[in-house]
Amino acid sequence: MKNKMKSKKAATKRFKMTASGSLKRKQCGRNHQAWARSKKQRRQLSKPAYVSKSDQARMAQLFQG
Repeated sequence: MKNKMKSKKAATKRFKMTASGSLKRKQCGRNHQAWARSKKQRRQLSKPAYVSKSDQARMAQLFQG
């Protein structure tokens, strides 16, 4: 009997796969000492970011489950 491949749970909690196949992630810098950043910076950090194309092949290995 063959075993199923499992995806890494840490990756599934941090990344979402979009319909086009790219990975969406949150931006860092919103949790600790956010008061030191301007309101504009904090607002722009709330928008999602995308994993770069050079890292996507490496990240795809985490989702092979």
